[in-house]
Amino acid sequence: MPKQPALPRLSHTMKKKVTRREAFLSEMEAVVPWTRLLALIEPHYPKAGPQGGRPPMPLEVMLRVHFLQQWYALSDPMAEESLHDSEAMRHFAGIEPGDDRIPDETTILNFRHLLERHGLTEALFAAVNTHLADKGIALRSGTPVDGEGASAMGSSEPPNSIDAPFCATIDPLDQSLDA
Repeated sequence: MPKQPALPRLSHTMKKKVTRREAFLSEMEAVVPWTRLLALIEPHYPKAGPQGGRPPMPLEVMLRVHFLQQWYALSDPMAEESLHDSEAMRHFAGIEPGDDRIPDETTILNFRHLLERHGLTEALFAAVNTHLADKGIALRSGTPVDGEGASAMGSSEPPNSIDAPFCATIDPLDQSLDA
């Protein structure tokens, strides 16, 4: 008798191993100042107009996809592809199972251009740097470093928990890991 396929969320909740990608995204969920970053972008983000048309993707989804692009060095097409392939990335971005509104590469490109046009990429980086500096963590070119200035990502030694409490031996660029 063939086995019935499990519902995606049910099978996900029953799995025992947390992947390195899931652990990394969970840590980023906790340390990135999402509310502060959304407030920086919100005045520039398109609103649904009175003329109707397709409403814009939720701002928080787009911001999280942008961060996924930075952490995993994804092009716009690869970001779209990764959202289709990775349950962990969809969950992090706030895209529910079965939701057919996954941002396409053009939507992702347009969001990145909006950030660039308004100088928001630098403002986001500065806001994250300030927030992490308050916690004793530095960020250079997207790589968290501990208080000694050493990269905390991908190290074979765990970072000092006082210097970098959110960093573990997680390599966010390891594309082979998935939920």
